[in-house]
Amino acid sequence: MQKNVDILVIGGSAAGIVAATTARAFYPDKQVLIVRKEERAVVPCGIPYIYGTLEGIDQNIIPAAHIEQAGVELMIDEVVSISKDEKNARTASGTVISYDKLVIATGSVPKVPGWLSGTELDGVYTIPKDCSYLDHLRDKLETCRKVVIIGAGFIGVEIADELSKKQLDITLVEVLPHVLQTAFDHELSEKAEDILASAGVSLKLGCKVEEIEGDDGAVSGVRLAGGERLDADAVILATGYLPNTTLAADAGIKLNELGAIRVDEYMRTEDKDVFAVGDCAEKFSFFTRIVKGLMLASTACSEARIAGMNLYKLSRLRTFGGTMSIFSTAIGGTTFAAAGVTEHVAVERGFDIVTGSAEGIDKHPKTLPGVHQQWVKLIVNRESGLVLGGSVIGGTSAGELINVIGVIIENMMTIHEVLTLQFGTHPLLTGPPTGYPLLKAAENVAKQLRK
Repeated sequence: MQKNVDILVIGGSAAGIVAATTARAFYPDKQVLIVRKEERAVVPCGIPYIYGTLEGIDQNIIPAAHIEQAGVELMIDEVVSISKDEKNARTASGTVISYDKLVIATGSVPKVPGWLSGTELDGVYTIPKDCSYLDHLRDKLETCRKVVIIGAGFIGVEIADELSKKQLDITLVEVLPHVLQTAFDHELSEKAEDILASAGVSLKLGCKVEEIEGDDGAVSGVRLAGGERLDADAVILATGYLPNTTLAADAGIKLNELGAIRVDEYMRTEDKDVFAVGDCAEKFSFFTRIVKGLMLASTACSEARIAGMNLYKLSRLRTFGGTMSIFSTAIGGTTFAAAGVTEHVAVERGFDIVTGSAEGIDKHPKTLPGVHQQWVKLIVNRESGLVLGGSVIGGTSAGELINVIGVIIENMMTIHEVLTLQFGTHPLLTGPPTGYPLLKAAENVAKQLRK
């Protein structure tokens, strides 16, 4: 079967959906088609919560209704090949789809360490964005007593936090000295570790896994370097993700050294009619311009909007300036968030920095119900006064406060400009105007810069 469309989007998770709906909004006369093999698209960042807070995978699905409402067609099929020269894609069902513009949004796949033996055993799981697989894992965990999670990034930590609510014996193993170390400074990591430990999660930090052991083809435990053995009914590999770029590579589309699709500031590949967004696309740091392997749904959707807007008309006002690395999570009811450059990365990269922190409350007065302590830290370039990074620990409002800090960083504001910002405050919603933690942290930095 032959099908002709103006804009073809391959992949229908967050990035693909946003690219398609944005394209339709900016170019309403164009026919837009999403092709994805999954009937349902899982909310990627919500995956850990199907193992505790949510009742199952059905409560963690990206609604498809707004795709149709936006005037975008959705086809459930798998694209198996792309021809850049002929400007078409072929699906598993035999349909050949001709396009004018192509957006590749094929996402990522779990990374399984090649050196680690035992990953093929029954009871060893990864965390793919696959509804049936994740549902099967949920059923398996209902029968388990001892679970070992390898990797203490966001997926590993959040699943450990969720499973701790089920009174399981949970062990979290991480080769780095701290949990979430690649995203957070030590203040946040150490606080998160305290919360996990108090919930009964056993932490094995600075420990390398030697092998996964099994009995009659099923997992029985994990052996650490040094000889310690951890019994396990199930092992979850939370060891990161790789760009899903086999389809692109087979089509002759250039990849970078991390296996991601090379793109420019408009999210175009070397072919001006082929764009790539999301986990499969190249990322680079907003500050250092160094290529990164960062994968965030928020970044993916930002890229998707930029691609969707620029498909037919490039604009210098609509470009991707690099990832801001805005992270947030909630562990044991406490929110942890960071944006920009962490203190330890700033030092490693040779930035001359000043840091300042402040602690306050997220509502006022403190006698109100539901008040949380809120801690804010800012990282500032000593010479220019530019805000390079920030961190927040607190209640749920910390998740939005870190976005404010992200805007400050992206707009290259100095600490002195931050001090003159006007923030709306309300007793039930924010910290007090007399002690707004973000501004108090900025004051503490400014004092040091005057010395």
